[in-house]
Amino acid sequence: MRKTSLSVDQVEDELLSSRLSTNRAELGANRRVLVRLQRLLALEPGSLLRLLNRPPPWLQKEDVKELRKSTEEFALIINDLTALGERIKLLQEEIAANLNEQSNRTLFTLTVVTVLALPINIIAGFFGMNVGGVPLSQDPEGFWILVALVATFTLIAGRWAFRKRQDL
Repeated sequence: MRKTSLSVDQVEDELLSSRLSTNRAELGANRRVLVRLQRLLALEPGSLLRLLNRPPPWLQKEDVKELRKSTEEFALIINDLTALGERIKLLQEEIAANLNEQSNRTLFTLTVVTVLALPINIIAGFFGMNVGGVPLSQDPEGFWILVALVATFTLIAGRWAFRKRQDL
């Protein structure tokens, strides 16, 4: 229990300082261990309380007091296990939320790059058809006119994409 608690403290400190590494698997393993311990220990306090309510005649009063004290400690440990399990669950949810947010930022960046490359891809597709009547092919300034057109479309798309990002 103490070892798991120290491990969870370390993961929580790393999460708060944004230096989280691959501790998701460690948290999952710790949580499984705590659940197993809870399953094993959860039945014992009830049995001990029944024994303490009707102690057999061969139990001494000092033994009953010691058993009550142990039962109380046992119940506290089970409560601590439950609290630590909930803490691990919250940390796992926080890590998942951070990873989801990071994925969303990456997808947004990929979308912006795709939007910025769209105008030049459309124009390259038109000029790559190898058909007659390509506009501006005979004009000496045709290349620069198309560069200006593509740059204008790219700037418009970029402003639109970044305006949408600022609105969020």
